[in-house]
Amino acid sequence: MVEARSTGGIPAQPAGVVITRWWWVRHAPVREDEGHIYGQKDLNCDCSDRVVFNAVARVLPRSAVWFASALKRTHQTAEAIWAAGVEQPVNLQIAPAFSEQHLGEWQGRNRAEFFASRPPEIASYWFAPADERAPGGESFNDVFARVRDAVERLTIAHRGQDIVVASHGGPIKAAIAHALGLEAKAGFAFTIDNCSVTRLDRLEGPGHSGWRVLMINQQPWLADPSHLAMHQPAGPEVAGPGKLG
Repeated sequence: MVEARSTGGIPAQPAGVVITRWWWVRHAPVREDEGHIYGQKDLNCDCSDRVVFNAVARVLPRSAVWFASALKRTHQTAEAIWAAGVEQPVNLQIAPAFSEQHLGEWQGRNRAEFFASRPPEIASYWFAPADERAPGGESFNDVFARVRDAVERLTIAHRGQDIVVASHGGPIKAAIAHALGLEAKAGFAFTIDNCSVTRLDRLEGPGHSGWRVLMINQQPWLADPSHLAMHQPAGPEVAGPGKLG
């Protein structure tokens, strides 16, 4: 099959193939965590950086179906994107499956102290190996399973459409691993920055289907000369007493 000519470096839709386009946006930085693990704690995020949101708005599709997790920081992020010029949907659909990993009893613990108490996991840079379930919470494998199931279900429900999801680092890592046909722990290899855009396309043709990865952790604001060194410190990146520098 010959793929149609594309523009802007993004492949066009091949003849006879239906493409469902998933646009994942990680929420804006959380600054009120005071150096503590928050997981599914419902904290606010900082949406004040207009350069960032104007840039994100320029790359996202219009007339998309919108989802957000059950946590308000993703709702705030979606609202900031709409305010920057993206068409606001009739309703923002809430998908708990796209919420961050529930870290149970680890939530509220000082990050620096938590990581100092754990064996180093150089390959993951996550809270724990994928199969370790936080006491009273989830494992990353649990996150992967719920994200995978929701993606497959919603791809069928919104076949051929643009789907924008305001979500979190963990679920986006899980979605990438699923698209690549890998185990959950493979998602740990990817960095997902605040407000970054990840694009994963599901292609379906006669008798076959598969995923195409167009961008991961795209930060469109970096091209803006007024924002030469964009970096939004959050969580363990915020320096200060009791925090990681």
